[in-house]
Amino acid sequence: MLFRYFAALAVFIGCLGLLGLASFMTEQKTKEIGIRKVLGASVSGVTMMMSGQFVRWVLAANLIAIPAAWIVMSRWLGGFAYRTEIGPWVFILSIGLSLGLALLTVAYQSIRAARGDPVRALRQET
Repeated sequence: MLFRYFAALAVFIGCLGLLGLASFMTEQKTKEIGIRKVLGASVSGVTMMMSGQFVRWVLAANLIAIPAAWIVMSRWLGGFAYRTEIGPWVFILSIGLSLGLALLTVAYQSIRAARGDPVRALRQET
């Protein structure tokens, strides 16, 4: 039970870090988003542009973590008297959940930036 609380806390802290990173990235790309909006980009197009970078990083992290997790879990589960194997659905579910959480975390910032006034973004002195 204690592991669940710490795992939830770790996921929450990770989402806060991702939110901070997305906020920083939208602040850095304010003029680019403004120019794209002036030239006719849609909110969904800007959101997909911003979210696409995070999706690549989350997929890369999963590609690194899944083989390591499979090796460690196979060795650990093999040590029990009633041996069991870890199925591929666990990893597919973890990829889906991590992508979903990352997209939900980043979507708020990217939609807020995409719906903003492009004139105000282009006037901003940075």
